[in-house]
Amino acid sequence: MIERELIVIGAGLAGCEAAWQIANSGIPVKLVEMRPFNSTPAHNTNEFAELVCSNSFGSLSPDRAAGLLQKELRTFNSLILQIADKFAVPAGDALAVDRSKFSNYLTNVLSNHPLIEIKRLEQLDLPSEDNITILATGPLTSDKLSYRIKNFTGMDGCHFFDAASPIIYGDTVDHEIVFKASRYDKGDPAYLNCPMDKYDYINFRNELLEAEQASLKDFEKESANFFEACLPIEEIARRGVDTMRYGPLKSIGLWNPEWGDLFDRENRLKKRPHAIVQLRKEDLNGKLLNMVGFQTNLKWSEQKRIFRMIPGLEKAEFVRFGVMHRNTFLESPKLLMPTLQFIKRQNLFAAGQITGTEGYAAAAAGGLLAGINASLLAKGKKPVIFPIESMIGSLMNFISNRNQILSNQKNNKFQPMPASFGLVPELPKRIKDKKLRYKAYQERSTEALNEFKKILDPCLGKEHLLTKIN
Repeated sequence: MIERELIVIGAGLAGCEAAWQIANSGIPVKLVEMRPFNSTPAHNTNEFAELVCSNSFGSLSPDRAAGLLQKELRTFNSLILQIADKFAVPAGDALAVDRSKFSNYLTNVLSNHPLIEIKRLEQLDLPSEDNITILATGPLTSDKLSYRIKNFTGMDGCHFFDAASPIIYGDTVDHEIVFKASRYDKGDPAYLNCPMDKYDYINFRNELLEAEQASLKDFEKESANFFEACLPIEEIARRGVDTMRYGPLKSIGLWNPEWGDLFDRENRLKKRPHAIVQLRKEDLNGKLLNMVGFQTNLKWSEQKRIFRMIPGLEKAEFVRFGVMHRNTFLESPKLLMPTLQFIKRQNLFAAGQITGTEGYAAAAAGGLLAGINASLLAKGKKPVIFPIESMIGSLMNFISNRNQILSNQKNNKFQPMPASFGLVPELPKRIKDKKLRYKAYQERSTEALNEFKKILDPCLGKEHLLTKIN
């Protein structure tokens, strides 16, 4: 008999995954979401798990860190990955989704689940200790709840500034100038590419450097602390003349036989454009296009003026301009166990980006683990720890008190971390070839998780339903 109430606060990627895992363990759960009563600077809809930055989950290849994380999530019936796969759009070797269909479908699935009760209200405090609670409020946690969390942990919340890229209408792109191609021929030619010569590039960079910034509202007097994996394009431009060309505007690896002599395979390093701006589909038909790597904090009028300098985008019309917002996260290595339980209150879990993991799949991974462990705790069983050989396990190790380096060293500042092979333990025998080494990581993870599931499945019991969405 379940006597304690199970509550998930936040219907982002982590919260939705956690609620799904709990409900499919045969346990009723309340999912609390503050929108539409209290929205954020980054959200545009009231749907669950709105993807506010980009529509990409990263590489699909299991011998890449992001791809391995996705593979692991599919092994454990992740709701987020099931729906992402269902509404995938062409993106080369990456998993990108139609974000509108993704969020809408996910909202309907959870809203119609018989064991999930949706509460549309702002959570102003942590629930009673009598309840099992998952805190999955994300990096945009409301001010009132952030204050309560600060009092509970005794620590100021860490933060960084994050930004989203603009989205443009696909039919306003000049297809006489842009061309289709995916880097290194991976997948179908899914990206639209806007080529720049050196003159275009230098002028574009100069305008970025002089452009007027949008204010950061009440945080504008602080020194901006950017997340390095999601820098505003103008910040990248400030770091050097060629920094953008070695980052989001790199042109290496692009080829299409239809280009003929303009791009010769053997001499492409000499003949390729000086820089390239890539556009990725937001929907299957390409009606909406995301400007890849163009996170920005420029004023909207400046975005329209400067981004129309890009060849092929002279008449671009914008669906959404880029925006910047402050993201808050916990100093998790001092607060959380690798089960995602708080050290000082073990029926309280944290999951998702508020814990300091970065990326959509990583948020889902936190929700999956917190949901499984909350279910086990409700059944009077011991929460589990994922094997560190897996990408899920290595991420949870990084953000937990297992990470003694970050927990104990005062001068070692904790910062958000995406999935990375740098987090997993070294192989018993060093493999020099990177591709072979990453493949070995993937094979070791698969073996470790297969053994882990043999232990986990009996713990979850026959009530645990590996339900597939339609």
